Amino acid sequence: MAKLLVTGGAGFIGGNFVHYWRARHPADEITVLDALTYAGNAETIGDVPGVSLVVGDICDTRLVATLLRERQIDTLVHFAAESHVDRSIAEPDAFVQTNVVGTASLLKAAQAVWLDEGGEGMPHRFHHVSTDEVYGSLGPGDPAFSETTPYAPNSPYSASKAGSDHLVRAWHHTYGLQVTASNCSNNYGPYQFPEKLIPLFLVNALSNKLLPVYGDGLNVRDWLHVEDHCRGIELVLEQGRVGETYNIGGGAEMANLELVDELCSWVDAAFTGDPRLAKRFPFAPAARGEKTIALKHFVEDRKGHDRRYAIDASKAHAELGYAPARTFREGLGETLQWYLDNEAWWLPLLERKT
Repeated sequence: MAKLLVTGGAGFIGGNFVHYWRARHPADEITVLDALTYAGNAETIGDVPGVSLVVGDICDTRLVATLLRERQIDTLVHFAAESHVDRSIAEPDAFVQTNVVGTASLLKAAQAVWLDEGGEGMPHRFHHVSTDEVYGSLGPGDPAFSETTPYAPNSPYSASKAGSDHLVRAWHHTYGLQVTASNCSNNYGPYQFPEKLIPLFLVNALSNKLLPVYGDGLNVRDWLHVEDHCRGIELVLEQGRVGETYNIGGGAEMANLELVDELCSWVDAAFTGDPRLAKRFPFAPAARGEKTIALKHFVEDRKGHDRRYAIDASKAHAELGYAPARTFREGLGETLQWYLDNEAWWLPLLERKT
């Protein structure tokens, strides 16, 4: 039986991980540490049995050490992060504080409890969740990011995550902390705050609001369903080599324009197939039999907008047996249906400003 501390466990990926881990490991003890900022929602994990939610800041080293010590935590899975690129451009200080200083705080607490107090023989694992954005931007014909691709972050968000990655590596090589890390591609799925592309565009489509496409819309991302990501992390925790990094991708490269077209077509088909949706969302163009794609609107490109991301997950496949279980079309359909079925979860979030 493991005893986990999941930082950011009331957020999007962390919350899905809590759901996933509880279903797969019912006997394990799970403590969630989350500051419940705008993107954290206690209701995301409110129906998961046997989870203890501690509202607190990962920068509070003393709090983290107390949790590790008193709850005899042996596994820390670190999701907590500021993650929205647009916000990082406007408010970079928050990203440095949470992503860099916060990660250092967790590492210091883990070192104090697991190494200084527990001794070298104390079993433990610190797993750090990062992003493919630390590798920079790819050209159309460039090979996908591998674990040996040099770091070249281009936004305050990705730079702060790169800094946190380097700290985790340093704590392993300098102090002997037993760490693993994973770098993922763009996640999508249930419980994602509606500022990110897929839930934002769906909510806008249901509200007759424009779908803002940056630049020419040809920026390419590799899309990863959040449950596939959680399964990849599980494999790293169970089989990954200490000190190693594993890239976890969805194998679904797609230009933003193509994604928007796919989403709009799905919405139109959903309204055609279920007449009740027109009553629930009367402002949607699809409720009037019009095409959702008419809401597509090109806007000025984001500053420093990376052109393409792609993940080479061959290391995770070879060593851990990882492969995504869904096609993107399957996962997108499941995700959009979840948002239609769970309006009570996302509707209150639209009022959150910070």
